This record gives sequence, structure tokens and C-alpha cells, in this order.
Amino acid sequence: MNSDIAKSSAADFAIKLVKKNMKIGLGTGSTARIFIKKLAKIIKTNSLEIIGVPTSNSTMELAKELGIELANLNEVGKLDFVFDGADEFDPHLNLIKGGGGALLQEKIVAKSAKEMIVLADESKQVNFLGKFPLPVEIIRFGSDKTISLVKEYLADNFGKVPTVTLRQNNETPFISDESHFIIDIFLGKIKEPKRLNFQLNSIVGVVETGLFTDIASSVVIGKNDGSVEILK
Repeated sequence: MNSDIAKSSAADFAIKLVKKNMKIGLGTGSTARIFIKKLAKIIKTNSLEIIGVPTSNSTMELAKELGIELANLNEVGKLDFVFDGADEFDPHLNLIKGGGGALLQEKIVAKSAKEMIVLADESKQVNFLGKFPLPVEIIRFGSDKTISLVKEYLADNFGKVPTVTLRQNNETPFISDESHFIIDIFLGKIKEPKRLNFQLNSIVGVVETGLFTDIASSVVIGKNDGSVEILK
């Protein structure tokens, strides 16, 4: 499957939803980058007044480079849409996000939008979340203790301790835009994502998880023949 064609197809569909004077959340990741580049083109071509709210430093840099007007989330309030990708999505519109390390900002922006439109190709579609390791953002202070508490919870609820790794960047711990660590949990299959999200977020030291439940409005699934399928 040509994922670039599929991602571009999803982005082309999403662009049609953009109207003048909209306030839009700009996602992070490869599919979001394709969308942002297309957005910049229609803004210039149609002289649209669009305000973007980036979900990461990398997205902010790209949008600035392309000339998209940006604002702080506190300045704009409710957004019309957020367009973002996903590492996995299931038939119930539950998502795993955070492979790019921006899950905290992505979730805050998504919760600030009237609609979250997820752009993805077919490879991200699963029956159950969990094949992609679940990112969890944690406080750096006392991180070993937080990881221990996470493992303890997982052992009590999954019958065994799944592999939990501290994400690395060039042999040093990865630091998120908000200066936190990220751990990746290899669960294989998540039967109750909403419950797991709630329970992990109740552990001291955990900032946020990459589980997005009851947030996405629809998923635009790009196909390699240029068509799209809409999951609602």
C-alpha cells in the first residue's frame, strides 16, 4: 500500500471542510504535515483568513514557515476543528496517539474543538487498540517510582507485567515539549480503553495517556486509489 497517496487522499477530503474565518487545531505527525501543507496552499490561493493552533513545537515551526497565522489556545477559545492523525483507531473511534511525543498538547487541543477529524490510512485501523505501544507522559521527578506504580497496576489488572520502556532519543530519555518523560507500554490488546485511560491517569506521576476515548468525531480513512472512507 502506498501510504503517501492514502494520507494525501485523507488530507484532500479534510481540506474541503475548511471555510473562511475558522479556528483550526493543527495536529502533529506525517499525515498532519501533509494536511498543513495543503492548508497553507488554499489559504494563499483563496485568501482565506484562518487561525491555526499547533499541537507541538514541530507543527508550530512548520506552520510559521508556511505562513499560516497562529494563535495560542488561550487566545482563541473554542476551535471549529482539529485535524490530526492517529497511531491506531478502532471501530468505536477510540485512538492511540503520541507516537510523535505530542500526546498532551494533542489531547488538550482536541478537547477544545467542536470536532476532531482524524486523518489516517488503512494500516492504522484495528479491531482492538494495543498493537501499537501505548504512550504515557509522566513527570520526570520520581519517574522510577511512577513507572513502578504503573507496572504494579498493570500486573494487578492484566495478570502479568507488560513491557514498559522509557522512550529514548539518541540514547538519552526523550523529553516532550512540556518537559516530561514518555513511557511506552506494550499491551498487545486493550479491551477497555476508556477504563484503562481513567485508571492510568489516577496514578501519581502520570500526566496523560495516549488513549483518546470519546474525543474523535470521525476518521477519514485514505485509500491508495485516491478514495476515502468515513468512519463515524
